[in-house]
Amino acid sequence: MKKIIVLRYGELFLKGGNRHLFEKILLRNIKRSLADLGSSEIERGQGRIFVRCEEAFYERTLRRLSKVFGLSSLSPALACEKTLADIAQVAIEFAKPLAERSPIPTFKIESRRADKRFPMTSPEISREVGGQIHLATKLPVDIHNPDVTIGVEVGDRQTFVFGERVKGAGGLPVGASAQLLLLLSGGIDSPVAGHLMQKRGCRLRALYFHSPPYTNEHAWDKVKQLSEVLARSQSQLVLDTVHFTEIQKEIRDKAPPEMAVVLYRRMMVRIACRIAQQNRCSALATGESLGQVASQTVENIATIEAVSDLPIFRPLTAFDKMETINIAHEIESYEISILPHEDCCSLFVPKHPITRASLKQAQHGESRLDVDAMVEEAVANMKSETIDAAYE
Repeated sequence: MKKIIVLRYGELFLKGGNRHLFEKILLRNIKRSLADLGSSEIERGQGRIFVRCEEAFYERTLRRLSKVFGLSSLSPALACEKTLADIAQVAIEFAKPLAERSPIPTFKIESRRADKRFPMTSPEISREVGGQIHLATKLPVDIHNPDVTIGVEVGDRQTFVFGERVKGAGGLPVGASAQLLLLLSGGIDSPVAGHLMQKRGCRLRALYFHSPPYTNEHAWDKVKQLSEVLARSQSQLVLDTVHFTEIQKEIRDKAPPEMAVVLYRRMMVRIACRIAQQNRCSALATGESLGQVASQTVENIATIEAVSDLPIFRPLTAFDKMETINIAHEIESYEISILPHEDCCSLFVPKHPITRASLKQAQHGESRLDVDAMVEEAVANMKSETIDAAYE
């Protein structure tokens, strides 16, 4: 026996003539997210998407669908024939468990008649079905402030009854916007930033700066696990790894100590731009938040960004740390991010890093560095790996 789940669009309703393109991407993402969960049937109709899944996979299917960007809500539902008698009977079966609760909840019916050939209006359906539920179960009706709302939808091809509305992930389907290169560290912030850019329809590629032997393979494995979490929204994610040790040593030895962090980040942005352009990424994304650490002042951000040939998105700019942590818990990246392994940004950090570096100061600090050669070598020795999604 297959159970039905009704999926509702989010922002796709606003897309006018291009809506069909967004729907196509959304359907593809839904299919990919359920590919390993038996033989789900996916059908589009009447402004909805219907998923029929095997009962053994029902809970996991519902959980995965709730995380697919582009959906505003979803509901477990029972299909019925397009007759008032059958609609009422299915609705009564839906309502019977409510009568066993203590205290007994109030209810109302909300109907939507997409098929205008059906002989009753939506208010008429609601009144008739609600009355029959009341007679059969004695549940009290409250049309203004009910404890439970039971929905009825009469469509051209599907008629169904539903109760619970599960909140969807919202946003746009991944793949509906550009591809971005995410600078992914092992910390809390950058995976959350990646997740938020996926919510705006961006497909991610990720770049990790590795500094052996100061950062060991456990640090890289941590980043791989975070990549697996982000891959859930797009099935796979390419993770690029650049060895950054020699660049950091060169900066440490030849540049003013207080400038080290700003110069590290300028080199990272240069390298990231080169890799992004080679792989058709339209922009960079980082987990920076304004004022969170010394390198993230307005002045330092401007000086770092000056070397970029591409836009840099910082979705966490106005977030405080607890807001970011809350999202990290939601997307199940937090427990991975707090594993005790260092990232390269914590190496060779001066005791008093500069907080308001000017572009002139940064350029002077780099005057003894062969910047172009350092970027070329880093990109040439980059390693890439395709990471598959790690589902529950």
